Parts: sequence; C-alpha cells; structure tokens
Amino acid sequence: MRLDDFDNSIEVEDQRGGGGGGFGGRGGKIGCGSLIIALVGALVFGINPLQTLGALQNMQGSAGPAPAQQGSSQRGSLAESCTINAFSRESCNALASLNKTWAPLFQQAGIAFKAPKLVFYAREGQSGCGEAQSAMGPFYCPADQGIYIDTDFYTEMDKQLGAGGDFARAYVMAHEYGHHVQNLIGTSDQVNEAQRRNPPMANRLSVKLELQADCYAGVWAARNKDRIDPGDIEEGLRAAHQIGDDTLMASAGRAPVEAAFTHGSSTQRMAWLRKGLETGNEDACDTFATSGN
Repeated sequence: MRLDDFDNSIEVEDQRGGGGGGFGGRGGKIGCGSLIIALVGALVFGINPLQTLGALQNMQGSAGPAPAQQGSSQRGSLAESCTINAFSRESCNALASLNKTWAPLFQQAGIAFKAPKLVFYAREGQSGCGEAQSAMGPFYCPADQGIYIDTDFYTEMDKQLGAGGDFARAYVMAHEYGHHVQNLIGTSDQVNEAQRRNPPMANRLSVKLELQADCYAGVWAARNKDRIDPGDIEEGLRAAHQIGDDTLMASAGRAPVEAAFTHGSSTQRMAWLRKGLETGNEDACDTFATSGN
C-alpha cells in the first residue's frame, strides 16, 4: 500500500530503549482493544461500537465538529521514532492516513474528533491501562487513547501466522484505530455496560465489537483505494483469516468452541473486513443490527 510519509500532525510516544523515550508529534487519545498472542499464534485485536457515526449525527450535531489537532515535537525527534525501522515508518504513515481519513467523517457528522497517539515499546512498556508486554500484541488503551505496538510483532505475524505484507500490517493499525472510533462515539462504553449487566453475553458482544473494528479497517482502505497495490486486498483477507478465533484455536491444538470466541471466526472477520472494503461506508458496519454476527 502506497501511503504518504507521516507529518508532524501525528502524536508518537517512544518507550524503546535507545530510540529515545517519549518522542512525539501532537495528536489525541483513544479507546480500548487487544491483540493477544497465545500459544502458537496471536489472539487478535479488540473493541467495538453499538452506534454508527450516522446514528449519532442528530444526537451530537449541536456539539459541532472539532478539527484534528496539529502539533510539533514534544520531546526528542518524531522523525527518529518513526524511522528506527521500516515497520515504525509504516505505522506512522498509517496513523497519518487514518487521521486524515476519519477526521472529515467525524466533522461531517458533527461529532468532536480527537486523534489517538501511537506508542512504540520493545518487549515491555507502560500504558494507561497497565503494563504493556509483547505477548499482548498490538492493543488499544482507552485510558490514554493510545495504540500500543511492539513492531517485532509484525515479524511474528509473518513467520508464525503466515500473515505478512504491508497491507496486513496496515490492517492491524486500522483495526486498532477502529477501536478509537468506537471509543469516541460511545460504543465501547455501551458494550462494557451491557457486558456488566449480562455476563453470559460478554463474549458475543466482544465479537461484535471486534468485527466492527474489522469493518472500520475496511472502510479506511476503501477510502484510500487509489493507494492500494495488486495483492493488498488478498493480504488483508489472509490476515483476517489467520487471526480468526477458530483458526487460532485449531493451530493451538484445541477444538474450536464458538462460545469461547472473543474476536470472531475467520469467516466472520473476513466477511466484515470485506464489507468495509466494498462499501467504504462506516454506517454499513453495524454488527449489532441483527442477533447474528
């Protein structure tokens, strides 16, 4: 995927030793999600929204749109943090593209927008949600609105999961950003409350959140289709398949049990990513509209 180089409109924090601790351009904060690597693979990204931007437009129209924040380096060099390795550059480029894609959609809906920050760490780090560890994979922390990534995960995703490629990596970023969207429009809080009230439904609601984040990732890609190279879509769909709960369970030598799913089956994840890709419409990502997934 051919993305423009990042600029100083993004906020990046670097917790990697040697990379300089705490670099950044300005940005915003996000919600909550998780990508957990378990046994032979990874147990993917996480969170989702009960309401779409369109559904909230009338409710929040009086608030007025808030532009994406711009800013300069806080500490150290943004360029240094984003260019330590190729995966860092890709992540920063994806963040800039995601901000530019989603900010206008929020503005059109009259909903305040604030960009998330990207936090790089190596093996261990600290987030507003507690300790960050590589074994968790990429995750979104709602407390500090940060997308947390140890870029070594991308090598593991390729070698262990068979989900390599630049578009597959962009899909990871776009999925976590989808949790940010869910956080901003209040879906995450609604789901958390529904899970608290009805614990037996907790996993099913988690699946719906995750699938919506997959769909949002597809929406971003669809709105940047002029940047997509041949083979990119196949990379993304392959990654979605490889991180399905049933595929991960089978790879770990466990019989897939739907009641234990938290992120969705391979078929579900591919279907919702494809829906976002085909429609380019965030309002088509209402995974809560029916009793099924």
